[in-house]
Amino acid sequence: MTGTPSPGPAHLILIGLPGAGKSTHGRRAAKQLDRPFIDLDKRIATTHGRSVANIFAEDGEAAFRALEREATASLALEPPSIVAPGGGWMLSPENVALVKPSSTIVWLLVSPAAAVSRMGARIGLRPLLRSGNPLRTLEDLLAKRRQRYAEADAIVDTETLSWQGVVDAIAALAPPI
Repeated sequence: MTGTPSPGPAHLILIGLPGAGKSTHGRRAAKQLDRPFIDLDKRIATTHGRSVANIFAEDGEAAFRALEREATASLALEPPSIVAPGGGWMLSPENVALVKPSSTIVWLLVSPAAAVSRMGARIGLRPLLRSGNPLRTLEDLLAKRRQRYAEADAIVDTETLSWQGVVDAIAALAPPI
């Protein structure tokens, strides 16, 4: 058989800094849309029997990113879903290529200061934020990632909307099934 491959399912991929609300708002939007929610980091941890923090510590970031690509490729087998990958997912052009052109990528915009405030005591659960100054780390991450995040199909400012406003904005961007 010849021709072009099918574009795959139309997922809504939520990107942004740790603390942007990808998982929290993603779950709520999935419920509102009656679609599955996939937390890509949790899927990686479950599949490999170790937390993301342990994978980072024991195998390094490169090994984690390879697992992340595998998990992203597996999305082709899923029904249209709301997907929350980790904050560094968008840095890989391979990840983006695996979900495009059918999926919509949405940057959940948050300032580093607001992200730190939202994470509170859970900040230590984030591998990239375990040491040093979390605010400085997030500022550095944003500086490094801003250009890639800006390539998203849409931006939702999570600081100017209520939580329901963010959920409604995300739901409005979901590709049709």
